[in-house]
Amino acid sequence: MNLIDWALKWGISREAIADFKHQVGLDGDLANSNATTESGAQQRVRLEAASLGIMLWRNNVGATMDQNDRLIRYGLANDSKAMNTRIKSADLIGIRPDGQFVSREIKKPGWRYTGTPREEAQLRWANLILASGGDAAFATGEGTL
Repeated sequence: MNLIDWALKWGISREAIADFKHQVGLDGDLANSNATTESGAQQRVRLEAASLGIMLWRNNVGATMDQNDRLIRYGLANDSKAMNTRIKSADLIGIRPDGQFVSREIKKPGWRYTGTPREEAQLRWANLILASGGDAAFATGEGTL
């Protein structure tokens, strides 16, 4: 059962569901999303996930200096530059209705794994999640989540 099925089961109208999706930013137009970019792929993956009741959030990773010239690191698996070089957490992080952790590294449509150092670090993250019972994959928005 996904979120839509659950809402309908409890008598929540389609209008209320549409309003909810709009309020939380899940009402993008797939037909108008850019089919050739990583951004378009991410929109399609997030919309597909939402239709299955999966919540996904953007996991921005990086570092910046604060007003006191202290380096602030943000994002998962980014405790240090060395860690971020070795393992790179995915673009989207979330949870299935059954509680399973979900991780998706978004790539533009047509992408194929080539084994670059960045891709290897992203694959190490995916393997860590899979080994821990989570659901992790690379996704291009060209089919299944």
